Amino acid sequence: MKILLLAASLFYLMSTAGYLVYLVRQNEAVRRVGLGLMVAGFVCQCVYLIWGWGQAGHFPIRNMHETLLFAAWATAGFFIILNLRMPLRVLGVFAAPLAAFIMLVATLIPVETHLPDSQRLFGSFWLVTHVAAIFLGEAALAMACGVGILYLIQERAIKSKRRRFFYRRLPSLEYLDNTGYVCIVTGFTLMTIGLVTGMIFAKSVWGRFWSWDPKEVWSGVTWLLYAVLLHERLVAGWRGRRSAIMAIIGFVVIVFTFLGVNLFFTGHHGQFTRF
Repeated sequence: MKILLLAASLFYLMSTAGYLVYLVRQNEAVRRVGLGLMVAGFVCQCVYLIWGWGQAGHFPIRNMHETLLFAAWATAGFFIILNLRMPLRVLGVFAAPLAAFIMLVATLIPVETHLPDSQRLFGSFWLVTHVAAIFLGEAALAMACGVGILYLIQERAIKSKRRRFFYRRLPSLEYLDNTGYVCIVTGFTLMTIGLVTGMIFAKSVWGRFWSWDPKEVWSGVTWLLYAVLLHERLVAGWRGRRSAIMAIIGFVVIVFTFLGVNLFFTGHHGQFTRF
């Protein structure tokens, strides 16, 4: 079934090329091909995940290889859903390369990691819900980061009288800001669900809701950062440039929480993301 992973990686790479061509040529047919390739890669991953679940007998997220595969799946899946609800077509220039990069990294990481009592850990409903909510939430916040980057590019293009390449190809600042807000609200909601179910899972496995594990601490920091962003947007009117910058900073913190914590700290979450 490794052919499915190779096919998904290839589809995401070709989708990246399609969206780059669309950015330059603004050809709607090319964009549809790029989206179709993204969907094809997503379907390949769906089949692979279902097959892996059947083979293992539990949720296939036992190591860094499988974790990254799920992250790529969540990224592609959320982008496809977002395209149906709020068609920010040019966002594929960010989403497709991100999914492709995660897939390529995953293929370079060893597959086999054996964990003790894996059936009890990975067969838990609370773990499945926790992981699915966290990764889909992070995918939404990744899209918010991409929208934030596009916002800053468009803002600069509007102020510049010479560089009008992006000005003609990106939507209005208001539309970008609204799309970013939807992504942040969605991501924050899913992250909250993920943290709550994660605490319930921790209680059932380790006997306590919170243990000050480095991953837990940084997840809490990330949650607070986005909580502050949403609060200030509603109360103090944080919109536009400030919101875009905060969305980018937030995603950097997410990446550190996902990867950096495992590299620089030790904790019980490390057993799920071993190389």
